[in-house]
Amino acid sequence: MPNKNANHRRISAQPRFHQKAGEIQAYGTVSHALPLDLEEPVRLEMTEHLNQLLADTMTLRDLYKKSHWQVAGPTFYQLHLLFDKHFEEQSNLVDAIAERIQLLGGISLAMAPDVAETTRIARPPRGREEVPVQLSRLLDAHQIIIRDCRDFASRASRSGDDGTNDLVVSQVLRGNELQTWFLSEHLVNVPLV
Repeated sequence: MPNKNANHRRISAQPRFHQKAGEIQAYGTVSHALPLDLEEPVRLEMTEHLNQLLADTMTLRDLYKKSHWQVAGPTFYQLHLLFDKHFEEQSNLVDAIAERIQLLGGISLAMAPDVAETTRIARPPRGREEVPVQLSRLLDAHQIIIRDCRDFASRASRSGDDGTNDLVVSQVLRGNELQTWFLSEHLVNVPLV
């Protein structure tokens, strides 16, 4: 007959705090080959490049939130709303890119220090900048991502990864192009009224 006390100790509604264990998958590897018809070397290359795109997109997303909080001047209201709209759109891209990495069996970057080490977008000062500088900084970040998307989409297509190619072109590239247009129009030198 089993000991009721021994059973009681194994199963409990009490949360187990401070648990520790080793990683179950190392960053920079791919696992669980889903039936995607993509070989491991292709999935490794794509997840590495997607993580670079993810780091840059996360940085741009956060740059939009910084600009949203710190914008000032006669166009405050319009830009405050625009920056927040673009922040939400970049957040959706972050999620789509990270999910593609995971789908390919990789591990997506997630923590701010890892993103800061990886991104190619320059870090802005902590303080407030003038609106034209904010806009230029955002446009420079978009240019980095757009340039990367054009090359990356071609590489994904040549590698037979049409899913990654579609994500990069249909969502990331086109979304960044549209946001670039919206920002650029604010730098046209015309009177307010």
